[in-house]
Amino acid sequence: MKILIQQVTITDPSSPFNGTKQDVLIESGVIKDIQPAISAEADKVITGNQLHLSPGWVDVFAHFADPGYEYKETLETGARAAAAGGYTDVFVIPNTKPVVDSKTQAEYISQKSRSLPVTVHPIGAISKGAEGKDLAEMYDMRTSGAIAFSDGLNPIQSAGLLLKALQYVKAFDGTVIQIPDDKSVGANGLMHEGIISTRLGLPGKPMMAEELLVARDIKLVRYANSKLHFTGVTAPKSLEYIRRAKEAGLAVTCSVTPYHLFFSDEDLMEYDTNLKVYPPLRTKSDVEILRQAVLDGTIDCIASHHMPHEYDSKVLEFEYAKNGMIGLETSYSAIKTALPGLSESRWVELVSINPRKIFGLECPVIKKDAPACFTLFEPGVPVTFTTASFRSKSKNSAFIDKSLQGTVKGIFNKETLILN
Repeated sequence: MKILIQQVTITDPSSPFNGTKQDVLIESGVIKDIQPAISAEADKVITGNQLHLSPGWVDVFAHFADPGYEYKETLETGARAAAAGGYTDVFVIPNTKPVVDSKTQAEYISQKSRSLPVTVHPIGAISKGAEGKDLAEMYDMRTSGAIAFSDGLNPIQSAGLLLKALQYVKAFDGTVIQIPDDKSVGANGLMHEGIISTRLGLPGKPMMAEELLVARDIKLVRYANSKLHFTGVTAPKSLEYIRRAKEAGLAVTCSVTPYHLFFSDEDLMEYDTNLKVYPPLRTKSDVEILRQAVLDGTIDCIASHHMPHEYDSKVLEFEYAKNGMIGLETSYSAIKTALPGLSESRWVELVSINPRKIFGLECPVIKKDAPACFTLFEPGVPVTFTTASFRSKSKNSAFIDKSLQGTVKGIFNKETLILN
């Protein structure tokens, strides 16, 4: 199949065509030609309003709930949501049933991923059953396709266990992912502890719970001389610690979610359960500092923290509602709206270049005769998401009916073009 993309701005720091407007011709999954104007016969011609082309986007932390919770999401519906959001690769967390803590479970996801338009990479559990007690078979999972290791929604609380994991993954140059949260601090907290939680009468979770774990884990990384990625970072103090760790030459990286950059705890005044997330939403001033950290390069990646939940898990009292919202399809638009000053090249760094560098994935380059793996997006085009427009099986999003800026046109991956 021949595909011609006309007058597209190429955003790829490794490409000789970076920052220029070109016509791109793809044939049998390979970029055949890149010229200012191509007049070739094609089966499909793609044009757009300020169309941009970048190497395929990567999401480093999503939940596809498969196996075990297929009523929330399956690998198939998750892949469709990812493609709609512009992602060609997604890392899925191990909090399934059974937990991805063995070779067999990692293989189940790797094998199923082969028939999907999006490459789904399993994240292997650090501990058996993600219970934080005994180390899981990490080496076996690595050979079966595990891209990184994490207990996902159950951050490792034991310093000794995390230290063992950090030392263990060095054997194959692996990376550990942690949501920084000391669960013993504000154990019953439903939202960020502050003025708003007091006003709403909800138990709060102090920001210190995150800061404690970031400080502790950085010390462990220094001792083990290993690699650690914090995801869902929300505290200004955490950013300070991470900055210092990077300056000291430690392999510490971090990612932030789109909703932590878009919403603050003030948006919870209506008790909207879609905004009950983990880690919780912080104050307006914290959000401002997070946004700045995205622009100045402290934050390495954007992680969607896509958490699908069926109707019954979200439409009930705030106290009993499950944490999380779906995020793969809204990521780009949410960030473009929250950070209008974010350049396209910085966005591509956050979702394509950096995650691939950190987790050792090969980075596709937009040049002649290279295999095509890319995302097409339009920064200036407004978009409004409705319940019906979501490809995900679940509809728990706080972005429904919000006017956002920036839209994804489609992806090309595994010789397949998927357009929205």
